[in-house]
Amino acid sequence: MRRGIAATALVATLSLAATACGGDSDDGGDKKGSGELSGTVTFWDTSNDAEKATYKKLAEGFEKKHPGVDVRYVNVPFGEANAKFKNAAGGNSGAPDVMRTEVAWVADFANLGYLAPLDGTPALDEVDDYLPQAVGSTEFEDKTYAAPQTIDTLGLFYNKRILKEAGVEVPKTWEDVKDSADAIKDRTGATALYLRGDDAYYFLPYLYGEGGDMVDDQAQDIKIDDPESVKAFETMKDLVDSGAAITDASDGYNNQLKAVKDGDVAMALDGPWSIEGVLAGKEFKDKDNLGVAPVPGGSETAGAPQGGWNLSVYAGSSNLDASYEFVKYMSSADVQQQTAEKLSLLPTRSSVYEVESVKNNEMVQFFKPAVDKAVERPWIAEGNSLFEPIKVQLNKVLTGDSSPKQAAEATGKEYAKLLKDYK
Repeated sequence: MRRGIAATALVATLSLAATACGGDSDDGGDKKGSGELSGTVTFWDTSNDAEKATYKKLAEGFEKKHPGVDVRYVNVPFGEANAKFKNAAGGNSGAPDVMRTEVAWVADFANLGYLAPLDGTPALDEVDDYLPQAVGSTEFEDKTYAAPQTIDTLGLFYNKRILKEAGVEVPKTWEDVKDSADAIKDRTGATALYLRGDDAYYFLPYLYGEGGDMVDDQAQDIKIDDPESVKAFETMKDLVDSGAAITDASDGYNNQLKAVKDGDVAMALDGPWSIEGVLAGKEFKDKDNLGVAPVPGGSETAGAPQGGWNLSVYAGSSNLDASYEFVKYMSSADVQQQTAEKLSLLPTRSSVYEVESVKNNEMVQFFKPAVDKAVERPWIAEGNSLFEPIKVQLNKVLTGDSSPKQAAEATGKEYAKLLKDYK
């Protein structure tokens, strides 16, 4: 989708204003042409509680390489970061120089004119080393607006002890999950599955499992109201109604994490970002008790969405030179190796997977093949907006306020409003 006249004008305005009033930086880099970077780089990090100490330390490590630069690290909760950045960038006040952006945000922010193109800058270093599937989310209208930093997908986290005591195998389908629920409850007291009802991202494995999708961006076709979507809503509703799954309408991340850590549930869909948090729980004092398997399949196949995080530079930054170098540093093979070792996060650089310590990381080695098979999402400006209509309707389905068919149709109508050129 092409940006409109207003957004195009905004890009021009930001370009003119970049050295005068951008970002939180109070000093431009290399003002005297000395070749040494200086000034401030404000970095908004969106990592979770289990990750942020590592990212803070890594970000501050940039100062050792460039003593003239002051890195201001700010941890911004994921749920607040998108709106907070748009408000700051749109008002040209308080936006960070560099932001850790969720993959679906890049096209949206770029379309609004809020991101600086990175083509031809130091930020894009050794680009041939990036995984091809990680690059897609960084591009918009033939320009690159981010450097890939981590890549991920969903898997089925399971408590080995509970499944063993219940005498059930790791499920391969959602029907297997339902069939195992009684044995798990009767023999261990745990519920089989925690189902995220508050986040549309977790709807996608059910949708992909029925052979469906949100949209076909190549054909500009809305798919979310197809029969496959109805079946996906039905599957999730049935898991909850049968007692095989518990769910909630809010704070699902923390509620799910606690339920898994405490052994209240046997299984949950989650990603590499939760490994450290899960392993902190009482059920996983023995780390070997945590198992990870591919997401269960539906009636057609099994599939999980491609996710991850990129690093973007604000178009209005007053310290672009240092910001580009900071992105280069934070997306480097060395930093990605450290996040893989410390947090089991998946690198976006092929070379890091050849490092012995990463090769020996069981969770990284599981998720890498899963990422290779993950379903690439539509990297369009409206991509991030596609989730809210699903979230609204999923809540209505799970609470009985709407039927799966009604939910799919209502979501399709909302998509039609968002995607004017789609049929």
